[in-house]
Amino acid sequence: MNIFKITAIALLSSVFFSSANADISVPELTETTNLVMAGNKYVTLLGNQVKVGDQAPDFKVVTQSFSPVTLAEFKHKPVLISVVPSLDTGVCSIQTKRFNDEVANLPENVVMLTISNDLPFAQKRFCKVEKVENIKVLSDAVWRDFGHNYGLLIKDMGLLTRAIFIIDVDGKIAYKELVGNISQHPDYDTALTKLRSMSPTVQPTKTTTSEHSG
Repeated sequence: MNIFKITAIALLSSVFFSSANADISVPELTETTNLVMAGNKYVTLLGNQVKVGDQAPDFKVVTQSFSPVTLAEFKHKPVLISVVPSLDTGVCSIQTKRFNDEVANLPENVVMLTISNDLPFAQKRFCKVEKVENIKVLSDAVWRDFGHNYGLLIKDMGLLTRAIFIIDVDGKIAYKELVGNISQHPDYDTALTKLRSMSPTVQPTKTTTSEHSG
């Protein structure tokens, strides 16, 4: 392991410990138990469930170089957020590559994000190997801010549940899909159709084969 990785791990650890020891009041997280399954059992989701029409909560995540990124940075742009449990699994890999490929069919003002709780090192490695270059792949592993604010953090697993959100130019949630079972794919076509309907200058659609297993 090189000195950069050692330093970054130390920094990440210090963030966790300093957050845990900070003299602040942390509200108890809402628990939701009847929305998402892993296998044949429901999982408990931590955080506030948001719905279509709500103002999209801001959040802070990090890039593959640990630089902070917030939703506010994409103000007045349509944003699609693809949420995956881990890039190291087949379905998550396919989901991320599918949206990376779809960027070519969308106008330049559209922002596509993939967010997972993978460490930035793992995300960087995945993007390099799979040539994911057209979307922003971001990590919620430091503060769990995104997972808490959108009700996506799976209790006792530390992963985000699979989901798709579209945020319109006014900062409101225009589309939401919580995938009913975390092993299944989201509805790519419906999400992309919604995104295109918000962008009148969309480019012609290329034919893409939808994946349904992985």
